[in-house]
Amino acid sequence: MKALDRVLQRWRISKVLPFIPRGARVLDVGCADGVLYHQHAALGEYVGLDPEYPPRTLGARAHTLRGFFPADLPPGPPYDAIVMLAMLEHVPAEALQPLARACAESLRPGGRVLLTVPAPRVDDILDVLKALRLIDGMSLEEHHGYDIAQTRPLFEAEGLRTHAHRSFQLGLNHLFVFEKP
Repeated sequence: MKALDRVLQRWRISKVLPFIPRGARVLDVGCADGVLYHQHAALGEYVGLDPEYPPRTLGARAHTLRGFFPADLPPGPPYDAIVMLAMLEHVPAEALQPLARACAESLRPGGRVLLTVPAPRVDDILDVLKALRLIDGMSLEEHHGYDIAQTRPLFEAEGLRTHAHRSFQLGLNHLFVFEKP
């Protein structure tokens, strides 16, 4: 990853951190190298899941696994938070509803799904930044023009309620927080 990739990644992380309580059991889907764990010092347990990175132990109660959510997630207690940063635009359209359902099933009551979703026009900006070699980009070829407007109905259909939705990065990125009643 180049420096600008890391800046953008940390910016997304900074938006979800206020919604993760101290001591939370967190699942980080699309975790990359587990950077979220390193930015939140007070997590109770951290499980990162990513198809591109090798498994690693990050701490006494923190590790990453190679794989896809939900298929490769080992059984365990429900999570307090499921984090997916700039990930929905990589998920094939037919897999979105099963992913939202798996999130609802993997949360404890009161748990939250925390998402950042870039606007489709971000792809054009990323293409320019990549051509200028300012970013590596992460699997940009997987982007399929995800429509941000489908995010609320997608997760609300699985019984989660919208706790927050706001844009950042000049409206080019969106934060969604869904809560399990």
